[in-house]
Amino acid sequence: MQLTMLKAKLHRARVTHCELHYEGSCGIDSELLDLAGIRENESIDIYNVNNGKRFRTYAIRAEAGSKIISLNGAAAHMAELGDIVIIASYAQMDEAEADKHQPRLVYLDEGNVLKDTANVIPVQVA
Repeated sequence: MQLTMLKAKLHRARVTHCELHYEGSCGIDSELLDLAGIRENESIDIYNVNNGKRFRTYAIRAEAGSKIISLNGAAAHMAELGDIVIIASYAQMDEAEADKHQPRLVYLDEGNVLKDTANVIPVQVA
């Protein structure tokens, strides 16, 4: 059996650009892509915390150190500048791989600057 597991997450990134007339994708600062282990052209899901929209596109590299999170093409309609988004990628693996798997979690501040990294999401409490 194949399981779909969280591979990587950029948590609480801020949208810096919405480029309607650019080839569709999501431009992400290359340093953030590398830190999260998200590959160029990899499928990503984006969850907009501000408006609740959820959609899929693919990652492209933006200039290293730029802190860019750019929603391009049709995805530009899914957010406003400054919206908080969660960018996630997933991987298929068998149960043995899933038992050992730890996702790469990257937590960002309001300027898309690294706050913290982790491999485990804390247990939710009441």
